[in-house]
Amino acid sequence: MSDKIDFKKTLDSFRAKRGEFRLAQVPETTYLMIDGQGDPNEGGEYARALEALYPVAYKLKFASKRELGRDYVVPPLEGLWWADDMDSFTVSRDKSVWRWTMMIMVPEWIDHAMFDTVVRGLGGKNAPEMLERVRFATLAEGLCVQTLHVGSFDDEAPVLEELHERFIPSAGLAMRGTHHEVYFSDPRKTAPERMRTLLRQPVERVGPGDSAARAADS
Repeated sequence: MSDKIDFKKTLDSFRAKRGEFRLAQVPETTYLMIDGQGDPNEGGEYARALEALYPVAYKLKFASKRELGRDYVVPPLEGLWWADDMDSFTVSRDKSVWRWTMMIMVPEWIDHAMFDTVVRGLGGKNAPEMLERVRFATLAEGLCVQTLHVGSFDDEAPVLEELHERFIPSAGLAMRGTHHEVYFSDPRKTAPERMRTLLRQPVERVGPGDSAARAADS
């Protein structure tokens, strides 16, 4: 039996520091995904989405350990966030219009057949309401800028404004893709001011950039 893998400690894509923007090449990654819309603080669809996502993630972990002899720590919850007007994230903070895809990473050795078997096993009378909306899919982000935010989710706005309006243009980059967050802390157990969230933005090069920009190709 192999040792249990903790991807938070082994993957470069989970590496970020507070107060620092860094460039990272994020490889194509497989996730459990579920889509929705609305304020995550109000429960509703968001809460039901997590109630479907986590059972699949843990059943896959147990199946991997039992059938493949490969154990791992279930990776952290992640989210893609967007809206028709992105100012709703940095200015108005109108969460009612936010759209999201919540995700949990799946190790590369788990295939779609195992996912299908796990989902079938969770079906039936007591199945999570949104189970059928959980999908097995890959995300290819490539070049990204990321940083670690420590504090409440509502305090992210100044960090995102600096990232979008100052750092990315000065580094000769332009935004593409979708705003991405990785949640290293459990909000049920962690004080808001101590929450640790990786903030990621896919980018593309459009110019030489400022040599003083705080990024490193590493």
